[in-house]
Amino acid sequence: MSIIDIIPDIHGQAEKLRVALKNLGWRRNGTTWLHAEPNRQIVFLGDFIDRGPENAAVIRIVRELMDAGRAQAIMGNHELNALHFHTADPETGDPLRPHHDDNLAQHASFLNEFPVGASQTQDVLDWMRGLPLFIETEEFRAVHAAWIQPAIDDLIQHTGTGVLTPEQLIWAGRKDDLFYGLVEAIAKGPEARLPHPYYFKDKNGKNRHHIRVKWWNGDAKSWRQIAMSVPDVNQLPDDPLPDNVFATIYPAGDKPVFFGHYWMSGEPELQSANALCLDYSAGTDGPLVTYSYVAGSRELILEHALLHWGIN
Repeated sequence: MSIIDIIPDIHGQAEKLRVALKNLGWRRNGTTWLHAEPNRQIVFLGDFIDRGPENAAVIRIVRELMDAGRAQAIMGNHELNALHFHTADPETGDPLRPHHDDNLAQHASFLNEFPVGASQTQDVLDWMRGLPLFIETEEFRAVHAAWIQPAIDDLIQHTGTGVLTPEQLIWAGRKDDLFYGLVEAIAKGPEARLPHPYYFKDKNGKNRHHIRVKWWNGDAKSWRQIAMSVPDVNQLPDDPLPDNVFATIYPAGDKPVFFGHYWMSGEPELQSANALCLDYSAGTDGPLVTYSYVAGSRELILEHALLHWGIN
């Protein structure tokens, strides 16, 4: 029996990561990591940086585990954002992610340790570029924000492994490029425009015409069932979903999928029988939630999800 530890968004919280690894039975030995179970592996779900104070320490730990052949990692939207923040569009010379106040604030903790243009910054960015957007094994799938099969299929066709080429990374930073939509759906989650004339008011009273899609709800048939972060779903049509939105839903019979990104709260729970979000705001004051997947199991078991608060 082999076990794969699934670890989601760490966001610079190195102490929470250290405690999680210790609780899962991992031990650092010199510059590498060992486990009493020699076949044990780790899959990281991305978002290693920003928010927390120890970006460099988190990246060092993750890279040590990967270099030892004991871990795989995927790219989160914060790694994607960082690459675009530090990459100029060759056509305009401007950063693919603008350096305005909001983006600077979101990226501040990373920049404190990795200033623009520094050699250590370039080394970390080069590492980020080699991360795939998704991982699929014979038994499970892992993605940062959303497993949208049509988008995954297109990315496989264009990339083979889910790793973006330098040119594709630039395309993914241009909002008028079709590649932008593919990568955004996987790394940041899908949105859908409501049919005219529907809209809803968000918590700040602003009219919204797009909804965030609860893509993991394999039983969803209508707009009200698929929408998330809508204060009053009665503002939405109760009509059947159009084909293009229905295609984003993760089928109930597919293999288990693990993801992060969505800042859940409360006790961990399954989003559906075959979908589990592990992001519970570890980047701020929440726990780092991990899941130990037992090879050969097609069933998600909540008892395998552990909470780590970063307290030894």
